[in-house]
Amino acid sequence: MRAALVLCALLAGCAGHDRLQVVDTRDGSVGFRALGARPAGAGAGSVQAYTLQAAEGFRMPRLHHAPEPEWDAAESRQHLPPTTICLHLVLDAQGQVERSWPLLDREECSAGGLPENQGLAEAARQAVAQWRFVPAALCRYEAAAPADDAGCTKAASVEPLPVSLLYAFTFEIVAGQRLVRSQGR
Repeated sequence: MRAALVLCALLAGCAGHDRLQVVDTRDGSVGFRALGARPAGAGAGSVQAYTLQAAEGFRMPRLHHAPEPEWDAAESRQHLPPTTICLHLVLDAQGQVERSWPLLDREECSAGGLPENQGLAEAARQAVAQWRFVPAALCRYEAAAPADDAGCTKAASVEPLPVSLLYAFTFEIVAGQRLVRSQGR
């Protein structure tokens, strides 16, 4: 029995999206830390589980174009301890970032709400606006979904889906040098 779970986001203001999924795209090639979902009822990252039918599979979105944030030239600080800025992204069914907003309901993301870090938050938002993904999709098969078909290549039909993703960027200035820390780097 295939018991695959996909996480459905409960997001306000997402009218027009029948299924909005929260997925964790942790992958060594992503380059930015994807935040995991929180338990149900735990704020903006709260999720509700959706069980796929036996003849359905889910294709995770794959990041294929991800420029890093460019720091504002007006940033005058010469020292900044590691400062994490988190964003909630909504991808459309074509894999483009439809919108993003600060994720502030987690302790590790609270720096994004401080006035002195608004330039960092804006740099992250401008970067993700340029990101492109191979879109997430609901894959339907003639019979039971094969366990080895993450790309939906054997599916009878593939329905691209809008999804919601959570990402964190860690900015740091050491001896005047600007760094953006990324997972796997």
